[in-house]
Amino acid sequence: MIELQVDAESGVAELIFNKPKAMNSLGIADLAELSDALDAAAKAQPKALIVRGEGKGFSAGRNIKGLNPREDDATDFLANKVTPVLRQLDEFPAPTFAAVHGPCLGVGLGIALACDVVYVAEDAKFGSPFANLGATLDSGGHHLFVERLGPHRAMDLIITGELISGAEAVRAGLFSRALPAEELLDFTRGVAKRAAQGATLAFMASRKLVQDIRDNGTGLWDSVEQENIAQGKLCETEDYYEGFDAFNEKRKPQFKGA
Repeated sequence: MIELQVDAESGVAELIFNKPKAMNSLGIADLAELSDALDAAAKAQPKALIVRGEGKGFSAGRNIKGLNPREDDATDFLANKVTPVLRQLDEFPAPTFAAVHGPCLGVGLGIALACDVVYVAEDAKFGSPFANLGATLDSGGHHLFVERLGPHRAMDLIITGELISGAEAVRAGLFSRALPAEELLDFTRGVAKRAAQGATLAFMASRKLVQDIRDNGTGLWDSVEQENIAQGKLCETEDYYEGFDAFNEKRKPQFKGA
């Protein structure tokens, strides 16, 4: 079950995985529901989006209970059910935050990766336990582990099936910040609320620059050129004028995302 909550006053929406008995694992119907929820969230035009899970974990990945592997088309499931949702989240028209606790594996890990900022509980669990199923890491996991941990540590996690904690994952540079589990959601909500009240057009411009580096390997001077263009476009926005006016008038800016 996927829930969507939108707080018009704060400008923050929350997308919630609410199948705690199944550790928020996701099947085909769940992914379709998630896609619909993302569409509905985008239409609500929040200034920030939080993705989180109810119960003891963020998401244990694909729901394989009762799955017959002899009839399963894993490529179709990943390419046509999972990947479009990951892209949908990656392109969401507002800054996105994942608040991750407990297990975050497979598709769940991919969903967290698709968010702009990932805050994790210190005791959250990440890794690739799929060798026990004769399966491999998916949903962008290889890219994440190799890019940030290096190929040797990536293969170590894959072969051993070892899970690393949120605290270790942050120390290794995998995610944004680790917090005590009881503080995670309040902290994430606080940051998202401040982001929603901030210069969201500037945040989205930075997201595009970061994604170009991530996806296209944009080099330093090409990135500088893109920054120059982005800054020029921001110079024509009401938020840019407001930011400078507030600075000169020694007051807090009131951004509108315009």
